[in-house]
Amino acid sequence: MGDDRTSVVIITHHRREELLHTLDRLAELPEQPAVLLTDNAVDRGPGRAAADRTGDAGSVAEAVARRHPGVRVLSPGANLGAVGRNLAARYVTTPYLAFCDDDSWWAPGSLAGAADLLDAHPRVGAVTARILVEPGGHEDPVVAELRESPVPAPPGLPGPALGSFLAAATVLRTDAFRTAGGFSPRLWLGGEEELLACDLLTAGWWLVHAGHLTVHHAPSALRDSTGRREDGIRNTLWTTWLRRPVGPALRRSGHLLRTAPRDRTTTRAIGRALAGLPWLLRERRVVPPEVENLLRPLDRAQRASKARRYVG
Repeated sequence: MGDDRTSVVIITHHRREELLHTLDRLAELPEQPAVLLTDNAVDRGPGRAAADRTGDAGSVAEAVARRHPGVRVLSPGANLGAVGRNLAARYVTTPYLAFCDDDSWWAPGSLAGAADLLDAHPRVGAVTARILVEPGGHEDPVVAELRESPVPAPPGLPGPALGSFLAAATVLRTDAFRTAGGFSPRLWLGGEEELLACDLLTAGWWLVHAGHLTVHHAPSALRDSTGRREDGIRNTLWTTWLRRPVGPALRRSGHLLRTAPRDRTTTRAIGRALAGLPWLLRERRVVPPEVENLLRPLDRAQRASKARRYVG
């Protein structure tokens, strides 16, 4: 019968075959969601078809048009990172939008389940599913931390309260996402969700984990783990100092710097974070005390986390 409450937004960058596999899985969903795709590949000019890293000739847009003609493909001609999601979200006409990556996909019924939850709880702004890692279908280690989140929750919340979310496993209210400004162009990609989560919480939205909803993730081998770690360290430092009071920001930054690998990647990340100091000071907006009270318990949990490590 389909379900017209939720659209799926995907970003991709030179992973044509994995993307097509994900689109195949989404096409099988009973919800039959509208799918919007931002192709972050750099435009190589007219008449020159880009080749992805698997050596397949032809553009992503051409491949998607042949196999999934109903998917709307946006080609900005540059690698926008997470901001590609903002671009696609401009064209969403449904009340809810679900993110997934080109190497992840939603399980049948989970999009409808998330929409049901958001329909029933008007102060919930985002719902994060559990993640099963493929092949094998075992739970991602981060799921246990979502399930055991220490964030204080009000009575009646339909799941553990969260202080952030995982974009590839989350359904959000479209209006809440747009009003909060979407993902920051400055952060680009790598832990970019945390800053948006702070702004959603400040706006009065609750973020929750719903363990009965499922996303499958087949981690791509076509990823720059070292570059992602560099961006992640920089973005964690920036988000911390953009939104947290001085005391918690100092403690969190100190823990990150003590535990991050002592190598050139970490050094570059710190240098890039310091280079953004003038912008950071201009844009710093500390969260209100009620939001800081939600985030503070997460600092202790993250220090003991085995799932949140800077590796690569």
